[in-house]
Amino acid sequence: MKTIKLIASALLLTFIVSCDALDELTKFEINYTESVVIQSTTLVDIPFVMETPEVTTNSESTFENNNTKKDLIEAINLTDMELELTSPEEGNFNFLNSINIYISAEDEEEILIAWIDEVPETTDNSLLLDTTSEDLKVYIKSDTYTLRVEAVIDELISENHNIDVNSTFFVDAKIFGL
Repeated sequence: MKTIKLIASALLLTFIVSCDALDELTKFEINYTESVVIQSTTLVDIPFVMETPEVTTNSESTFENNNTKKDLIEAINLTDMELELTSPEEGNFNFLNSINIYISAEDEEEILIAWIDEVPETTDNSLLLDTTSEDLKVYIKSDTYTLRVEAVIDELISENHNIDVNSTFFVDAKIFGL
């Protein structure tokens, strides 16, 4: 009787470990980079808005490459959003006071996904934003999405500032048919 219990316990433990290992196979990250330009301006402390071109998600092939498909996605969360100033070369984000980034997709409501309320004085050309904990699967499962950037600058800028918006999304999905 002890042998049967021992074998049953070993099989159960093996099954649980196997399920956890399989579950980890369908957790992965998707990275996107979009670009925006903040035009040189003489206006300060007035919000202005920029939109990225539609971002093609290629989600079908991305999900397939990670052993899952669109209808098996359980959740997608934004884990990181970083702004990287690509020009001017010696630039930094001292000109920014605050920034909000919204996501929208066809037939989906626009929602705030990343922000910083007070940009610290820095000499860096990168800026890490706070991110939402909302499940964003409806946006990333769409064929395309758009980001809208709303920013307030607090100093004059005499030249255009080109910024890459780098996003990292964590995907949790089911394995094909399991």
